[in-house]
Amino acid sequence: MQTHVVIMAGGIGSRFWPMSTPEYPKQFIDVMGVGKSLIQLTVERFKDICPKENFWVVTSEKYVNIVKEQLPQVPAQHILAEPEARNTAPCIAYACWKIRKEFPQANIVVTPSDALVIDTTEFARCIAVALEKTAESNAIVTLGMKPTRPETGYGYIAALGEADEKGICKVEAFKEKPNVETARRYLAAGNYFWNAGIFVWNVETITNAIRTFVPQIAGVMDELEPALFTDREAEELKRLFPTCEKISIDYAVMEKAEDIFVLPAEFGWSDLGSWGSLHTLLPQDENGNASVGTDVKLFGCRDCVVHVADERKVVLEGLDGYIVAEKNGQLLICRLSEEQRIKEFSAGK
Repeated sequence: MQTHVVIMAGGIGSRFWPMSTPEYPKQFIDVMGVGKSLIQLTVERFKDICPKENFWVVTSEKYVNIVKEQLPQVPAQHILAEPEARNTAPCIAYACWKIRKEFPQANIVVTPSDALVIDTTEFARCIAVALEKTAESNAIVTLGMKPTRPETGYGYIAALGEADEKGICKVEAFKEKPNVETARRYLAAGNYFWNAGIFVWNVETITNAIRTFVPQIAGVMDELEPALFTDREAEELKRLFPTCEKISIDYAVMEKAEDIFVLPAEFGWSDLGSWGSLHTLLPQDENGNASVGTDVKLFGCRDCVVHVADERKVVLEGLDGYIVAEKNGQLLICRLSEEQRIKEFSAGK
């Protein structure tokens, strides 16, 4: 059974403005200041799990050239361009219908393009364990991150009963992003895990599940199927894809399917959804400041996150708990406590 990796890279990263913009979103940016973009780091951590010709990237039409430039090792015909964003269920369906047409025995990992993983060795071990389970059953396995704090920004997965010898548990339920009290309760209960949005299944399992639970999307894909891998594909995709129901894979399949399992994991994961999450992940000085930039000087600053990769020199004095970010002539100076308003700020409302 062949392993394939599908990377979802269509998001616009609006909470990371001005570093991330709809023209050039965060998955294509060296967010961590390590010389590689988030999508390049994603491909790198899968390099021992599957050969480069088995990578697939689903992205927006407008990002295809960026993907080609950043991931020259991914076959051009495996870069799938969505004519418009319809959430994750249609995006995953399109990739899996394509894979099934060429590789009816494929075993598939679906991953976001913009998360961060610290311990890549442990990550690869967990993915291998999940792939082993899905290769020989019609199980769907998702990776659950052991929570380290009562986080309200992530969805949760509740595990049921004891784990098997590989550490895999049955899933009791998927839970929406909780309020603080609920998150504290989840943390105390011990059987709740962060939903990292990483799913493992074989191609038959997922296409059957989509057919069962979101027949509208399956119908669209079946109509598109004869055009796949032909010169009519782009035109048919443009006509059909926008008619797909706009729904996440969690709502469409995960919350309804029977054979859903979770593999609790610890490999230093973050979905890097906001400036606050970046602040906690970057190295900090003795005053809790984190910065990315060639020459950043901080005087009397505390608990700030500074991202000024394009600037030659930046000097800040007396800031406490601020975000300072500059990209392409756009500058944001904002209290970290107000970061949920960045979408509104960037729209200039």
